[in-house]
Amino acid sequence: MHTQLAVLGGGPGGYAAAFLAADEGLEVTLIEAESRLGGTCLLRGCIPSKALLHVAKVIDEVEELTSGWGVEYQSPTIDIDKVRARKEKVISTLSSGLQQLAKRRKVNVIHARASFENSTTLRLEGDHASIPEDGIVTFDNMILASGSTPAMPPAFEIGSPRVMDSTGALELADIPESLLVVGGGYIGLEMGTVYAHLGTKVSVVELTSNLLPGADRDLVKPLQKRLQKLFEERIFLDTKVGSVAESGNTIEVTFEGPAKYGVERYSRVLVSVGRRPNSGGIGLENTNVVVRKNGFVECDAQQRTVDPNIFAIGDVAGEPMLAHKATHEAKVAVEVILGKPAQFDKLAIPAVVFTDPEIAWAGLTEEQAKREGRVYEASVYPWAASGRAQALGRTEGLTKWLIDPDTDRVLGCGMVGPGAGELISEAVLAIEMGCEVHDLTETVHPHPTLSETLMNAGEVFFGTATEIYKPKRNR
Repeated sequence: MHTQLAVLGGGPGGYAAAFLAADEGLEVTLIEAESRLGGTCLLRGCIPSKALLHVAKVIDEVEELTSGWGVEYQSPTIDIDKVRARKEKVISTLSSGLQQLAKRRKVNVIHARASFENSTTLRLEGDHASIPEDGIVTFDNMILASGSTPAMPPAFEIGSPRVMDSTGALELADIPESLLVVGGGYIGLEMGTVYAHLGTKVSVVELTSNLLPGADRDLVKPLQKRLQKLFEERIFLDTKVGSVAESGNTIEVTFEGPAKYGVERYSRVLVSVGRRPNSGGIGLENTNVVVRKNGFVECDAQQRTVDPNIFAIGDVAGEPMLAHKATHEAKVAVEVILGKPAQFDKLAIPAVVFTDPEIAWAGLTEEQAKREGRVYEASVYPWAASGRAQALGRTEGLTKWLIDPDTDRVLGCGMVGPGAGELISEAVLAIEMGCEVHDLTETVHPHPTLSETLMNAGEVFFGTATEIYKPKRNR
């Protein structure tokens, strides 16, 4: 079998590339090892976790009503089978929709394991009806979108189902009495939030001195305060897990650190210490593609690898490992294949932590600015001054712009609070367009909304914010 374009991987980057290329008239073959399209994001990542976080958020909002608004409800009863079934229905609906879209676009979808024979040839293995008899597919161009998998350090590989990665946690086998989350990154905190609201006693251990390393501390602080309450003060920073071992129906964990020392037992352990790119075991050594020591495939701004007809996108192509980055890289790769002058040159790739409160940022962060010696001015608007935040009873948030003090150009934005992930897109647009603060303050925002805080944070920069006092600056 020969195809003009082969796409290896059916996740957000892979199917986006396949669909766009097919819309442009290319003959496309999409190869995916799973029985369904969607990749990690849809099948065991972004979508199911957000479905479960929605359940957690509703439970949390009901608890807030009963504690301060004079509204009484009975304590919830969790039917874990129904929760799991609803999550699976969401996945199934979206995945079957992708299959139908592929069919309508005449994309040839093959469910098989693939490896490179050389720079223009793939060998397929499996029992899918559309696999060629000789198992060989040749191509003019290839887009590698093989994604990533959860990292599992050898010390945690003890052969017990009670030690889970994020995939295992999303399966919701049960509601454990206790859960230890190893790693204070966004995946661990999101899943910890879900399990805590379902009734599990959750603890978090993090090797570094901060949750969400890399995020600005002022954004993390309101979340950490809320999680300390949710997890009942069981967040252990600067602490290492020495060993894990199965002990009956529990996992015995040894801690080494100032926040926690000694041995504890947990019903389950979730290991959430990052992800690794899927670049091994697919025959890339039979091509000219360069794989770095960290497993990422080397490619340029056009997503082209050293092998001129092989492109790489998504998690396998480097940080940040985000689905929305993969879809934009897919567009670049396809346009380059079509001979268009495209390249991936985004100024801001938004990042969102879907905890409660949410944290979102885009462009330059203060952590990055300090590390690089960049000159900036931070302009912060506290949500305590927002009428909408007061009405919601959620005043712990803030919105922050990082601004070039010489040009007034916005360089970055960060926010923490309910719905921050929905609000960050305005900031991304402003950064990409090279807006100055004045462009934001002169844009009429609806009142009362949390979106106003983006305008208000700009007004703080000029000293003209109505709801807070800051001496007006001469410019």
